[in-house]
Amino acid sequence: MKNLNLKEKVLYLSKKKILALVEQTYIKKSVPKVFVGDTVKIGVLIKEGNKERIQYYQGIILAKTNSGINLTISVRKIFQGIGIERKFLIHSPKFESLQIIKSARVRRSKLYYLRKTTTTKGSRLKQRFNTKEIN
Repeated sequence: MKNLNLKEKVLYLSKKKILALVEQTYIKKSVPKVFVGDTVKIGVLIKEGNKERIQYYQGIILAKTNSGINLTISVRKIFQGIGIERKFLIHSPKFESLQIIKSARVRRSKLYYLRKTTTTKGSRLKQRFNTKEIN
């Protein structure tokens, strides 16, 4: 941006502002607060032929990226001894529901070490208790 003149800089900023306004219209208002290590159940809208149905996917959140409308979470589950990972765009229209099953206390922002094992090492994560719900 060093070599741009003033008109080009203003044009660049206005495009950025327009993009921000468009993104604001598509951001969902009520998104539950989730953390890495939480076990979640996610409902995704799937189209099969002419019908649409909700398919549920339950697993542990391995990673989370916070970047406005591009908020994504990586969820891993083990199905028949094989680990399956899937990324979900939270603000996507195909993303229907998110339910927190269990919370775990972890010290890392990314739990990629859970990929190395197909056993239930994820179930050995320490549970996090919410003190607001107890009182």
